[in-house]
Amino acid sequence: MSVTSAVHARRGYFALAAAVLALDQLTKVVVHAKLPGIGVVEVIPGVFNLLYSRNPGGLFGYFSDMADPWRMLLLTVFPLLAVGLIVAFLLSAEGAERITLFGLALILGGALGNLLDRVFRGEVVDFLDVYVSHGGLSQWLVDRFGTAHWPTFNVADSGIVTGACLLVLDMVRGRPAAEQGTAADERAPR
Repeated sequence: MSVTSAVHARRGYFALAAAVLALDQLTKVVVHAKLPGIGVVEVIPGVFNLLYSRNPGGLFGYFSDMADPWRMLLLTVFPLLAVGLIVAFLLSAEGAERITLFGLALILGGALGNLLDRVFRGEVVDFLDVYVSHGGLSQWLVDRFGTAHWPTFNVADSGIVTGACLLVLDMVRGRPAAEQGTAADERAPR
């Protein structure tokens, strides 16, 4: 299959990745213009706020303390490699499950969104602030994880995490019995 026909066959997945990228960048432009200096904007009391922050590190702030240029190199090169591998897989994977392709498209859009932030802003804009304030559940989370507050994130992060969850779901759900029988028949010695 040529690259052109592969792109055509998978155009829906590339469109999904482009939609995640566009929504991510649009929300970041609006948030960057409206939220700095405002502080916390309560959306759903006790659960969800908007809070402008900039993350020089990776997911959950990992590598924030690493000195540049190493941090920037690490957080730019690996995502570039991931983007390249995902595009290659989307173009070449024959017989891949739709849930896998859907998950990869979400990850691709999210990775590109955060990568653009790193390249053009030097860090990632985050603004979605989720937490638990209900007494019992909040205390249970603090006891086990040290906090009842999720790190601030963005639309790109949501795409990446949702896509990764879809990939894990596809791996653990197994294949239908009909496919397993066919695979077993193909492996049987003749």
